[in-house]
Amino acid sequence: MNDADLFAKCDSAVAAAEKFLATAKSAVAAKVVSNGKVDARALDREQRAVHAFAWYATYVEALRQMAHWGRKLQSEKRFGEIEKLILLAAFGEYLAQIAGGVAMSQGEIARPYNMDVGNEHVGAFWTGSVDELTRIGTSREVRDGIANYLRAHAGAVFYGDPGLDETMGMVREQFYRFAQDKVTPFAHQWHLKDELIPMPVIDELSELGVFGLSLPEAFGGSGLSKTAMCVVSEELSRGYIGVGSLATRSEIACELILTGGTDEQKNHWLPKIASGEILPTAVFTEPAGGSDVAELKTRGVRDGDVFKIYGNKTWITHAARADVMTLLVRTLPDQKGYRGLSMLLAEKPRFTEKEIFPAKGMTGGEIEVLGYRGMKEYEIGFDGFEVPAKNLLGTEEGQGFKQLMQTFESARIQTAARAIGVAQRALDLGLQYALERTQFGKPIFEFPRVSDKLAMMAVEIAISRQIAYHAAKEKDEGRRCDLEAGMAKLLGARVAWAAADNALQIHGGNGFALEFEISRVLCDARILNIFEGAAEIQAQVIARRLLEPGVN
Repeated sequence: MNDADLFAKCDSAVAAAEKFLATAKSAVAAKVVSNGKVDARALDREQRAVHAFAWYATYVEALRQMAHWGRKLQSEKRFGEIEKLILLAAFGEYLAQIAGGVAMSQGEIARPYNMDVGNEHVGAFWTGSVDELTRIGTSREVRDGIANYLRAHAGAVFYGDPGLDETMGMVREQFYRFAQDKVTPFAHQWHLKDELIPMPVIDELSELGVFGLSLPEAFGGSGLSKTAMCVVSEELSRGYIGVGSLATRSEIACELILTGGTDEQKNHWLPKIASGEILPTAVFTEPAGGSDVAELKTRGVRDGDVFKIYGNKTWITHAARADVMTLLVRTLPDQKGYRGLSMLLAEKPRFTEKEIFPAKGMTGGEIEVLGYRGMKEYEIGFDGFEVPAKNLLGTEEGQGFKQLMQTFESARIQTAARAIGVAQRALDLGLQYALERTQFGKPIFEFPRVSDKLAMMAVEIAISRQIAYHAAKEKDEGRRCDLEAGMAKLLGARVAWAAADNALQIHGGNGFALEFEISRVLCDARILNIFEGAAEIQAQVIARRLLEPGVN
């Protein structure tokens, strides 16, 4: 099949998938839309259909972006044999799943009939182009071709052209080398010893501009794009998710202050965060609340020129070492739900040898976790902890939830990039082990069930990368992208977990041994389906947005 025919068939298949999705949308909307708007109770009651629709919509968007990626490379004369094989495999596998069932998790398969989509619609979807791409894309020849490329290029920076321009390619190379030299050789010991990432590493990241990467230069940032943020986050997370996640707290804090702060707050806080002088942490979650922010209980009581904080927070990353907390509290107790919430910029001292939280009115401890250990997780109790009233973000109470929502796009794009980095590390480790491990007289890579796993890791990493880059581009161009960011995060987290699980399987019994790095990567990958919006919450949000009347 020549390139022109391939792209024509991809376009035809995308059109068939879009038509199928429109049918699914009508069927699901009939269950949950009432009087011209989505009914929240119906949305919960019909989660099986609703979440299936979200996953199908994510797959269709993924195919669109893969087709765009291929055409872009072809126009730049960069569409080589491996790129063609990856595109074929992506379409072959995802088209087959659209017809037969999309994996939401290991034990949950979303199928057309879950959305009240009948066999006649599946049949209409199965056009000649869909059939041909599925047969070719899932063939032995395609997977063997990808596997052989992996074997010949083991240890490469990436497999297949990611579609970056020259500048972004240099950024990727710089941070790949940094991670290879300063992170990857040490990450597993940091994990096994449950150690904080050493301050010299954080200092070097500060010098490289990681903490103000996409912040405007006027506030001390580098003024780079969200695509650059993706590239940097991916390569640092490939070294160790803890290092790749250091910038997440700065990204959230900067976004909060940039979009919701006063000029005085911006000028005071942003340069210090960008330089790494101040390390922030996000303090949002409560023990009983989880994802239900509307039920937040922690109070901020105004007392003269301070707010006194009372309540409990949990799952606070890097809290002991942080200098400032973006702290979400209820300052308007008479306002129900989201309306009474406010965001405070709460300064605190760093931990000491004797105390984790050496501040009056603050106590807490570490939460021991499976993975994602380099910054540590904490719970904090507040009993009269004081925050100056001037540190109320934007100086107006009741704006906290709105301000928080403005950070979700960037945070979820960055989380998708972290997931891609973790998945890439799993592929690196699985490939290396498969080539070195000999069984029955040959490297285990030569067994199809092993090489197939590696080939599909490469394909799904490429898919996740393109949907994340698309979300980043939408953000850079000033368009609303909560939908695209959510899809990138939803798919990226599943891909990271699958890659880590399959890479451990390739290691066999050794993968279960703590001394092998893949054991850590598996633990690190697991959190990605939970934080920044659990997969179930993410699917709910995606579907609700798409099902609102008037949304195409």
